[in-house]
Amino acid sequence: MSAMDELGDGELARISTGNAGLDDVLAGGIDPERMYLFEGHPGSGKTTLALEFLLEGVRNGEPTLYITLSESERELRLVAKRHGWSLEGVTVFELIPAETSLDPSQELTVLQPAEMELSETTQMIFERVEALAPARIVIDSLSELRLLAQNPLRYRRQILALKHFFSGRRSTVVLLDDLSSQQNDLQLHSIVHGVVMLEQLAIDYGAQRRRLRVVKMRGIEFKGGFHDFTIRKGGLKIYPRLVAAEHHEKFEPDLVLSGNAELDTLLGGGLERGTNALLIGAAGVGKSSLALTYAIAAAARQERSAIFAFDEGRGTMSARARTLGLPLQEKIDQGLIDVQQIDPAEMAPGEFASVVRMSVEQRGVRVVIIDSLNGYLNAMPDERFLILQMHELLSYLSQRGVLTILVLAQHGLAGPMETPLDISYLADAVLMLRYFEFDGSVRRALSVVKKRSGRHEHAIREFNLSSQGIRVGPALNGFRGIFSGTPMYDGEEAPLMALDPHEPR
Repeated sequence: MSAMDELGDGELARISTGNAGLDDVLAGGIDPERMYLFEGHPGSGKTTLALEFLLEGVRNGEPTLYITLSESERELRLVAKRHGWSLEGVTVFELIPAETSLDPSQELTVLQPAEMELSETTQMIFERVEALAPARIVIDSLSELRLLAQNPLRYRRQILALKHFFSGRRSTVVLLDDLSSQQNDLQLHSIVHGVVMLEQLAIDYGAQRRRLRVVKMRGIEFKGGFHDFTIRKGGLKIYPRLVAAEHHEKFEPDLVLSGNAELDTLLGGGLERGTNALLIGAAGVGKSSLALTYAIAAAARQERSAIFAFDEGRGTMSARARTLGLPLQEKIDQGLIDVQQIDPAEMAPGEFASVVRMSVEQRGVRVVIIDSLNGYLNAMPDERFLILQMHELLSYLSQRGVLTILVLAQHGLAGPMETPLDISYLADAVLMLRYFEFDGSVRRALSVVKKRSGRHEHAIREFNLSSQGIRVGPALNGFRGIFSGTPMYDGEEAPLMALDPHEPR
């Protein structure tokens, strides 16, 4: 059945917008033979999205028409060329200023909208549509029609005239509006069948952020809210907002081992698949190294893992792994561990969620490490939205049976420390890592302070980083005040691990 075949009760099947991300947001596409509005300030991506809509029609063998009152055909072809597209099959009808008529190579009909009445302009549009009978039409842009109308009442009447004209011609029409009007034109929203708003936001540092929102879509259940997108060669890359409830998958809730028997014992046998663990502590205490052991252990089981590094370069991570005796590079070469360095100044949170989802669904990743949440926080200036987005991402990973390791650095090195955000209530397990001083040397302590599923030890154990990886010692019995950084020892002999001067600290 073709895209234009009828379903039951004379209903036409929905058609693609030409953009897979927008089709996802709209749960399959838009209704044909309706009028839609793409609105946004200049530079937000309206023209690119409109061209994708028309090129989809060309791929389906449909006649298409681009009516432009603002950009020339040459400008449109330049946009298409830079995206790697050809406009062959797209008819461009220009309504352009008079000075362009001096160009003798101009093969298209040249009109002067500035010298014409609005009714004459719309009449020329009607004649061209009747001559070509296009299935998909783009009118760019409404700001020119608004200027010609001179008052809101006349403008509304002309838009209604356009709607009535197209309603009987089996055409799907997209109107572009650059929001040049000082007032919010909600009257236009009431006339069209659907409204898609595109925004371009400037942040204090880093690349601009773009996002999209479906304001209205009659008779179509769509994903509400904002969806991040980028403009790249090939068009708009839209990242639909992640909805965890849509991604359930059955999995065996077995234990995931770290490769360190003492650490697994501390955790009551290991971490359950489909849960997440938060590693929290001061900078340099060993959180990333501890997380890395889970990726190496997964690779030993022939399971894939993905490390999303916000703070550490791949070279630094590889050097640290070599110091710990962990075969990170070997597992990377085997395709079992994927290390992706994330620049929060360049990547929007929606894009990051899409990258994580792609790793899970396309590469079969079973362990995800996010190192660290401090870097992720920089991608989301508003902490409230960070928590909401992280909750949805963790729920998604949980429902896919993925073990997630989160790393969070606290402010300070010893004594009372602050956390840049409180995300512990989202975590299924929380491992606290701390420095403490004893007998003139700096030591490290580890404890499981929370584990929702299953039992775990409540003891505080010493650990250190050695050339054989993470070493976890016995419980620090007889000590008090370890997490304060200045412990007191009340026992007879301190049960501390022997220090090797050649081991990394």
